[in-house]
Amino acid sequence: MTTDVQKNELLEDFRNYLEQSRLESFTTQEQPDLHTLLSEMADLKAEVKAESRQFKSTLDTLSSALAAVQEDNKALAAELAVHAERMEQQQRQIMRTMLLDIVEIYDRLAAGLEALQNYRPVSSLFKHSRDQDVRFIKHFKEGQAMTVRRFEQLLQQYQVRPIDCVGQLFNPVTMSALETGYDPKLENGIVLEELRKGFLLQDQVLRLAEVKVNKNQR
Repeated sequence: MTTDVQKNELLEDFRNYLEQSRLESFTTQEQPDLHTLLSEMADLKAEVKAESRQFKSTLDTLSSALAAVQEDNKALAAELAVHAERMEQQQRQIMRTMLLDIVEIYDRLAAGLEALQNYRPVSSLFKHSRDQDVRFIKHFKEGQAMTVRRFEQLLQQYQVRPIDCVGQLFNPVTMSALETGYDPKLENGIVLEELRKGFLLQDQVLRLAEVKVNKNQR
């Protein structure tokens, strides 16, 4: 017959057996062997390298795309600059042509005004309408003078100014000598008369002045 002491000993042995079994099971499950650990680390390292290569490839692709975009932008900027320069040249040429046409009209108006200013009525002819003719010519001359001044203001607005010639030394850059004259009191090459007015557009010649130049006899 089993005594209480024996029962307690049996229970203690059984309890120790259970605790030893749980410890061995935990040790076996939670602590992998060194080979497995090294293998998992090698796999992780290979995966990191693969991801790094993929990232580098993506970065290289983006860098190439950015470089291509930058080159395209440079080419586009250069093309736009050339186009802008071409457009500016065309605008300057159109402006120059327009101003030359205005200058031609101004010449005719100025010549007409000069003729009106030099007009002297003939006393012996058309006596019955002489006073009316004089008044008409006076009013016409005033209107012509206003028109000429308006054209002069328009030319000034576009920085067009006449070339100062008479009494100046002949300048082949701004003048064209069509005739020669003789004035012993003046130096050789001095402009005696302006045959057709010349103009400057800013600092560039818009139209050469046609002049008569002094040429001393030798």
